[in-house]
Amino acid sequence: MPTPMAAPAPVAAAPAPALPHVVVLATGGTIAGAGASTASSATYQAAKVPVEQLLIGLPELGKVARVSGEQVFQIASESFTNQHLLTLARRVQALVRQPDVQGIVITHGTDTLEETGFFLNLVVQTDKPIVLVGSMRPGTSLSADGALNLLGAVSVAASPDSVGKGVLVSMADEIHTARDVAKLVNIKTSAFGSPWGPLGMVVEGKTYWFRAPIKRHTSASEFSIDRIQTLPAVDIVYSYGNVPSTAIDALGAAGVQAIVHAGTGNGSVADRIVPRLNDLRGKGVVIVRSSRIPGGFVLRNAEQPDDKYGWVVAHDLNPQKARLLTAVALTQTRDTRELQRIFWEY
Repeated sequence: MPTPMAAPAPVAAAPAPALPHVVVLATGGTIAGAGASTASSATYQAAKVPVEQLLIGLPELGKVARVSGEQVFQIASESFTNQHLLTLARRVQALVRQPDVQGIVITHGTDTLEETGFFLNLVVQTDKPIVLVGSMRPGTSLSADGALNLLGAVSVAASPDSVGKGVLVSMADEIHTARDVAKLVNIKTSAFGSPWGPLGMVVEGKTYWFRAPIKRHTSASEFSIDRIQTLPAVDIVYSYGNVPSTAIDALGAAGVQAIVHAGTGNGSVADRIVPRLNDLRGKGVVIVRSSRIPGGFVLRNAEQPDDKYGWVVAHDLNPQKARLLTAVALTQTRDTRELQRIFWEY
């Protein structure tokens, strides 16, 4: 009688690859807000829900990453200051240096989310994904957008395809570079857009990319949060018909180091304003000519003789981002030719 053959030993299943570690840094905002009722989608109190509650309420995160959370601030983003930016950037830089951290997500109020993202894009030295996310409706609202936005942001931060693309913003399924993105609508969930379009999409936890950032950022930046202790005083003057020189005069008297002029059209400056700006330029104040228009870019030596005046043009950066780049650049140089080179490159 033949000896029965032994059953083959079961093949051990290959261990599942470890999920990437994504740290969620919470700063407050609408995504951590609460309304008086489920119908309160536009009236609510921001910065109420702690990060632990945000993460516990979204168990789906555990399918895309090993997520840990940290409460950095709990404020509405319109109250962000330069000191908040510096503190946050230092914490992000410390975390991305840890080998066990693959990505960072920052929950943030939408009002100044674009500014924080751009600042981090300039001063944090890393190739690891850093993704900012917010919401337009509090979590207590019907059709709240925060949970899906957060899941999308963690998915983007956990994706190897996001490496090296600089600081990103993930909102309403779109992926934007923090350099370009701006809040364009104050009441819709699709509030954010970029003049040159999104980089890609995140759908059901998967990223789809269509373009990449071309301007210098993060690991390619000449700036580093390690070398910045404070930011110089840089403020914005907004232009309009019949604009007086009141704001310019007051900022000059206050001792600002630079003024960003948010001009009409192609960064136009009213004839009665030009001499006041040049007076300040003669005293060493840097003048940056930007535009209040959300699209296009400011052409150098068009509308005003920038070379003659020693002014800088903001290129396609909006006034609030031009303020940040000016402040960061002034920590290294006051030469207007160098400052203009920086605006072309970043």
